[in-house]
Amino acid sequence: MDSPVVVLCTFPDVEVARRVAGELVTRRLAACVNLVPGVESIYRWEGEVERSGEVLGLIKTTCYPELEAGLKELHPYEVPEIVALPVGAGLPAYLAWLGESCGNA
Repeated sequence: MDSPVVVLCTFPDVEVARRVAGELVTRRLAACVNLVPGVESIYRWEGEVERSGEVLGLIKTTCYPELEAGLKELHPYEVPEIVALPVGAGLPAYLAWLGESCGNA
């Protein structure tokens, strides 16, 4: 089993976020995706400062390389936010479930 990570990924709206999250879980690339609507993002894109409403996905996985590939395939943005944060510790039973849910025995 790869090490567990939490991946941050923003989506343009809740419908896209739900579709992508559902597909990630169905494919066993993610054990769970929490969707947090109402995020305001301020960022620089193509030389301009942009502001947009987005939905933040908190994606838990143990198969990061495959998850990244799946997100790049499914995501509508040219350059999606895909940032993985290592999980330093967690409830052992939850971490075991996380691995099993991602297809790791």
